[in-house]
Amino acid sequence: MNDTIAAISTALGVGAISIIRISGKKALYIVNKIFKGKNLMSVPTHTIHYGHIIDNDKIIDEVLVSVMKAPKSFTVEDIVEINCHGGIATTNKILELLLINGCRLAEPGEFTKRAFLNGRIDLLEAESVMDILKAKTEKTREIGINQLSGQVSEMIRNLRQKILEILANIEVNIDYPEYEDIEELTLNIINPKIIDIEKQINKIIINSSNIKILKEGINVSIIGKPNVGKSSLLNLLLEEEKAIVTDIEGTTRDIVEGRVIIDNLIINFIDTAGIRETNNIIEKIGVDKSFAQIEKSDLILNNNEKISQEEINLYEKIKDKNHIVIINKMDLPNKLEKNIFDNDTIIDMCTKDNKGLEELKKAIKNIFNLDKIETNDITYLTNARSIAILKQCLPLIENIRVGIENNLPIDIIEIDIKEIWNKLGLIIGETYEDELINQLFSQFCLGK
Repeated sequence: MNDTIAAISTALGVGAISIIRISGKKALYIVNKIFKGKNLMSVPTHTIHYGHIIDNDKIIDEVLVSVMKAPKSFTVEDIVEINCHGGIATTNKILELLLINGCRLAEPGEFTKRAFLNGRIDLLEAESVMDILKAKTEKTREIGINQLSGQVSEMIRNLRQKILEILANIEVNIDYPEYEDIEELTLNIINPKIIDIEKQINKIIINSSNIKILKEGINVSIIGKPNVGKSSLLNLLLEEEKAIVTDIEGTTRDIVEGRVIIDNLIINFIDTAGIRETNNIIEKIGVDKSFAQIEKSDLILNNNEKISQEEINLYEKIKDKNHIVIINKMDLPNKLEKNIFDNDTIIDMCTKDNKGLEELKKAIKNIFNLDKIETNDITYLTNARSIAILKQCLPLIENIRVGIENNLPIDIIEIDIKEIWNKLGLIIGETYEDELINQLFSQFCLGK
């Protein structure tokens, strides 16, 4: 944290501009050594200056240099950003000069890491930076911006404050039992407060799972016996010839994937090998992968024609999962007995004529209640790390409730209450382990 770091913050390649970012105590001093223009050591903060980057007396590039002095910067350190002409050679040469003159090459995510460690942002806000960078839909961009604003962090802090008030009252009653005017915090008084906290945590978990669907999308496997039109359906959904389509059974022998965005929902479609008994070793591997994919999918499209015993067996495997039965080739005589599918969602399609596609998209949205998810209230957790930590609080709450029922001493029950408070602190980074922080920020790109 005492050294000065530098990295290229824009994608390396041919472009209009590139930006090299420098942060640290010597940022102004180092850049000033290679900058021909105003003396950067004396310019006001949050200003931009025209000049040239030089190597001794040789001009390297014509640039604009932005100066943001501590503490009013992203990292709470002095930050300088060099805006140069885009291009690999020019950008790398300027970075090389910075490293020669005293900078260290920044690690992935180190600028954001410094912002976190210096108290500029909390851990949820830091993670939202990556969410914004990776956003693939307008809705996921909104989710990232909302989390960066601090609203989600405030929700967790309010929850911690409620727990802290319980702990404070417990400590007062333990340490100063002689004061009669202090509220006597009995187990009966703790219980409703713990129930209220449990309800809030469960609500956050449920709504966070919905937000996670919008952020990460759902995995949809297209399964069925060979030659029923699975690959044609994939191509129709993706609007490209992603999968090979022939009249030969067993053409698809491996997983073929594609991604499409439907009404702000990312859907990862997976075309699988036709499921049937086969002696072909390669095809059998594909069939085994198809069965494995069933277990990993959020939704399954079962593409059927005339029902065989193999398909009845397959249906038994998926009937308790989210699934849609597709009757393809609706332009041909119907060979399917629909009554075996109970109350399942059934879509008639003809991939050859693009019929039934909109009905299929609507059915997918209905299964996941996407119209209900897409609300303006997106103040919920968006990543697996924080959701997992929140779920770890539920067994602790159960321990507290059991302890209350069994009239355990209040100081024993207090242990689990403190642990919940600590775990909520892990979500926003009030408490953390160095190894976790290093691993988290290593996932960021260089220069961020």
